[in-house]
Amino acid sequence: MRPLEIGCKVQYPALLGVYMDWLGDDFPFSSNALIGKHAIVCGASKGIGAATAKMLAKAGAKVTAVSRNPHDLVATLDGEGHTGISLDLEDQESIKKFISSIEECHILINNAAGPPGGPLLDNDIEDFEAPFKRHLHASHTLVRGVVPLMEKVGMGRIVNIISTSVREPIPNIGLSNTLRGAMASWAKSLSRELPTCITINNVLPGFTDTDRLGSLASSINSKTGKSIEEIHEGWMSQVPIDRLIDPLETGAAITYLCMPISGGIRGVSLAVDGGRMRSI
Repeated sequence: MRPLEIGCKVQYPALLGVYMDWLGDDFPFSSNALIGKHAIVCGASKGIGAATAKMLAKAGAKVTAVSRNPHDLVATLDGEGHTGISLDLEDQESIKKFISSIEECHILINNAAGPPGGPLLDNDIEDFEAPFKRHLHASHTLVRGVVPLMEKVGMGRIVNIISTSVREPIPNIGLSNTLRGAMASWAKSLSRELPTCITINNVLPGFTDTDRLGSLASSINSKTGKSIEEIHEGWMSQVPIDRLIDPLETGAAITYLCMPISGGIRGVSLAVDGGRMRSI
């Protein structure tokens, strides 16, 4: 059952009129929890990236929103000192130039648009190039750039937004499943190498109320012939809470992993999926 969105408030029909104003009265963190912290949020123009930027800013962080069109988002963030950087995550030279301009960083959120859906065998080898550039290659370059800055200030939090498919592959998004698995293994390897003051973790979103889910359904529809309604019903049949996840719920989980108190959590993959996965 989808939530009904009313501004920043979300009403879940199954809860009989209960409203949760996650960026208002129901904000789950102190508004000064991340004061003095600088967060770089990739893919921040919409969806989970935008929700995460809003949560971090509300908690007091100074946010650098990175995307192809970040400026509309920056104007909506709580607090002052936020900036927007237009950046193509498939362009390594642009990423390196951006990182060289950063003087301080405590938090890095790796996030980018996923590849189109469809059976893996339908993909040519060239189809792998762009998604791996904007996810694995971009994330690796960003991490290499910010680790010295994090080590200098004595704290670093790196969170990768990937997918539940790293544990249970999702039908008809084979290329995305492959990419997310690579990201998870990369992060786990880094969790054994990073300085002690820096953590790296993954958040695994389930079926979330974003434009990405709609475009994914359309892509699967065009490649398999299944109707959009059939695709959505198939997804919801797997989710015990019987609704899509609000991006702000995922953003809240990510924000907690960015808190100073989360230093004991390292190298984990946290699912925010409404109970969809059957694995432990």
